[in-house]
Amino acid sequence: MKFGIVCASDRCAAGLCEDQSGALLQELVAPLSEETFYVLVPDDKAQIANALRSLADEKGADIILTTGGTGFAPRDVTPEATKTVIDREAPGISEAIRMKSLAVTPNAMLSRAVSGIRGKTLIINLPGSPKAVRESMDVILPVFPHAVETLSGNTQSCGGNYGK
Repeated sequence: MKFGIVCASDRCAAGLCEDQSGALLQELVAPLSEETFYVLVPDDKAQIANALRSLADEKGADIILTTGGTGFAPRDVTPEATKTVIDREAPGISEAIRMKSLAVTPNAMLSRAVSGIRGKTLIINLPGSPKAVRESMDVILPVFPHAVETLSGNTQSCGGNYGK
């Protein structure tokens, strides 16, 4: 699988701090990844959307994971940028992440993260903190192979043949 990782952070983009969540994502997808692309952008809707389009359309990423910009702060615009580039939403992914996170903190209900599909690429917004990224990935990592398989058009294993 090919992965794209987009960190949306004004402070990281300005060199004021290190992107720990993006580094963690690269580590977590490494066992499944044949190639991983990384992009660091400020909290800017146009730049985030351009990064997502580039990773999906030019780099051919199967899955793009964003980190940061999903909260209530005025500059948190990752969900809005994502919605401008996806063709179809995949709400179950973001709902599953929020459900898991709600077991840890009530602040999880403040997440505005979205997930969706652009062509044959799955795009998933994740929180900005490394702890929340790890918790989120524990939930979604197991579905990546099947998601990529079905997005590529292979639906042979669909329909309840799991575990047989």
